[in-house]
Amino acid sequence: MQIHICHKGGGDVSLDDCAGFSKPMADAIEASEILNEPYVLEISSPGISDLLTNDRDFETFRGFPVEVIFRNSEKSELRQAGLLHQRSNDHVQINIKGRIKMIPREDVVDVRLTSPTG
Repeated sequence: MQIHICHKGGGDVSLDDCAGFSKPMADAIEASEILNEPYVLEISSPGISDLLTNDRDFETFRGFPVEVIFRNSEKSELRQAGLLHQRSNDHVQINIKGRIKMIPREDVVDVRLTSPTG
């Protein structure tokens, strides 16, 4: 049985939060007698969005596969996949087959985590 928990205010869920919720939930399930077969109780958080938005996200996922959606000089929306290198005040940098592509930050619409195969 999987139960996802989150804070009402939207803050990060810690391992201590999950552990603290696990025992009372297990006790409540046992007391209710609604499950008559063995089960495994897994308490976790829903995880983060695949959208990178803040400095912490960009530091945490450095080297991970991403897709950058950005607008070119003609205001057309383009997509570029690569490995996240870094985000500075001026650019989002991604590694594409060993070459660093610098995309002006003001042109970036979204940066999303992707699977290694795209």
